Amino acid sequence: MIKIAIASDHRGFEHKAVIQKGVSISESKIEWIDVGCFSAERTDYPPFAYEAVQLIKNGNADLGVLLCGSGVGMTIAANRFSHIYAALVWDTITAVRAKEEDKANVLSLPADYITPEQAVAMVIAWLGAEFLQGRYQERIAMVDRWKG
Repeated sequence: MIKIAIASDHRGFEHKAVIQKGVSISESKIEWIDVGCFSAERTDYPPFAYEAVQLIKNGNADLGVLLCGSGVGMTIAANRFSHIYAALVWDTITAVRAKEEDKANVLSLPADYITPEQAVAMVIAWLGAEFLQGRYQERIAMVDRWKG
């Protein structure tokens, strides 16, 4: 069982619902932990990013998926925390490379620029990828030395 924290602001709300219904990975069960938002009413993204990240940091979630209009705000908010590697992606190729090369444990999606179906494909591609270690781990170690 893999536990995934998922969060959005109002602009990612529709995509979030579609992702939770449409994403599955072979032979593995996913438990979605939805930390909000819970309607399309206007809201701010930082508290939702924080809640998702805290679940990962506390060991109550394995990974995270964040959505906002551009994806940038959620990415910035998540990357404030050590050992959180949030990656803003826009297609399945960048989703895979984010995991393989940059150890992305949080996927940020730009809801204003992708369809819900594209979001599902990106999450599935990301979940199917594995971190490559080697020189990539050396780079992550450099980043970890800089973060508090």
